[in-house]
Amino acid sequence: MRQTANKKPEAKLLLHRSMKNPLFVLNAFIILFVQASSFIIEKQAARYGGKQMKDKTRTQALTPVPAVERLIELQGSDLNDLCDATDSAIEAGGGFGWVKLPAREVLERYWQGVLAMPQRMLFVARLDNVICGTAQLVMPPKNNEAQSFAVHLTTNFIAPWARGHGLARMLLGEAEKAAREAGFAVINLDVRETQEAAIRLYENTGYTQFGLHPFYARVHGQVVKGRYYMKVIDSQLVE
Repeated sequence: MRQTANKKPEAKLLLHRSMKNPLFVLNAFIILFVQASSFIIEKQAARYGGKQMKDKTRTQALTPVPAVERLIELQGSDLNDLCDATDSAIEAGGGFGWVKLPAREVLERYWQGVLAMPQRMLFVARLDNVICGTAQLVMPPKNNEAQSFAVHLTTNFIAPWARGHGLARMLLGEAEKAAREAGFAVINLDVRETQEAAIRLYENTGYTQFGLHPFYARVHGQVVKGRYYMKVIDSQLVE
């Protein structure tokens, strides 16, 4: 009989003990309540914890937002961002006119001057609204009627930290669109021969090399060749 009693199911054993000791019922109830509460807490944590992990994953998966535009006036941190991007391009040998970093006030005056010149159009690339690159269109002076149909592209760069988002092509396209809308038929540009990424971009977007300058620039004591490119953006105006 003892062996049979030892083999009773757990529920029957608890009932048998509770009949002899009422305090056992209270203790058992407390234990069951704690276990049930723990189970509910674990389920809720798994549910909302998983949601937080999904939300965190979604946040991490967000990609930077690239954009390009013509800059008419400086707002907020634009001037500081312009100078920072220029510094990065110069340090990376990005083909900007400077070889060594100029003083910050020099850069600030330069960009302020660009915006003040009616013969220049400044375009900027932004990554999450931070300026990270530029391109300028320099229009011919009024007295140069013979070349009034052509515009020159210059200071075209994307800071190294913002590359890989298609901004270089977007920026070039925006400049070409503005030049076409302004009535120009041809875009001319020149670039250091060492700027391989820029050369690939120009050649892949329809620019034709028409000249090579053997003594185009001197960078860190080394003479660098330069290439000259052109692109017809409105064939009707040059026929």
